[in-house]
Amino acid sequence: MEYKFLGNSDLEISRIAFGGMSLDLTTDNSRLIHQAVDHGINLFDTADLYDKGENELVLGKALKGARQKIHIATKVGNQWRTDGSGWDWNPSKSYIIEAVENSLKRLQTDYIDLYQLHGGTIGDPFDETLEAFELLQSQGKILDYGISSIRPNVIDRWLKKSKLSSIMMQYSLLDKRPEESCLKSAQDSNVGILSRGVLARGLLVDKGAKPYLNWGTSEIHKLQHTLIQRNQNRPPTHTALRYVLSHTAITSAVVGIRTPDQLKDVASVFDSEPLSNDEYTKLQQIIEPNTYQDHLV
Repeated sequence: MEYKFLGNSDLEISRIAFGGMSLDLTTDNSRLIHQAVDHGINLFDTADLYDKGENELVLGKALKGARQKIHIATKVGNQWRTDGSGWDWNPSKSYIIEAVENSLKRLQTDYIDLYQLHGGTIGDPFDETLEAFELLQSQGKILDYGISSIRPNVIDRWLKKSKLSSIMMQYSLLDKRPEESCLKSAQDSNVGILSRGVLARGLLVDKGAKPYLNWGTSEIHKLQHTLIQRNQNRPPTHTALRYVLSHTAITSAVVGIRTPDQLKDVASVFDSEPLSNDEYTKLQQIIEPNTYQDHLV
């Protein structure tokens, strides 16, 4: 496993992170989580939104004995309605301060390594949201804070007006929108990028071709064919991961893992050869890059 410091923080994290959202909570995941630690994965990402908090409970219980070896990242901002019918966006200071206490209890820890705003709009009460994160950081309840967003206007404001350590955003061979400006601006600000959706819901691994974002089935099939046929010495999973991790702005790829076989496949990415410059260029050129259409100003 390779490691890299997350932006301006003191968190040295594995370049493959464990995305908790994909866990099947009808089974016992403790063995899988322990195996991830054994493979050198030390960043585990979840959110209070996932499974109405149950996801945090599962990770917290499994990781309690390994707390000094690992870093926990979770998210806040989506508040479940009391009737359980859905959730509402709530980035208020009062809610964040209340929510962190519940996350700390579920995670069975007295601090969260990385606390992230789970979304964000340009209409948010930015000053009070930021004040909440900085207060929690000063109290030692969180070590660092970041945001999870794909909105350029939201990202730009946080980069300019806060001391955040990270941004989580969707980025893959099928979603290269961050290459337009977000990756460079984050890197220029010494803010780490956690990439999610790296395998594009399995389309870059083993799922049948189907439309994704603005791409039709034919474009998806073309990329799948290239991943398999042109890179026979490297599994498609590794090629997809290597593409994202090759960008110097990316600190870690957060991957949803449900089975031991998936874990072994993902965690062994650094056993395969890095992409050559020629391979990287060809992968960039298979299909045209997509671009942001919304949230630009």
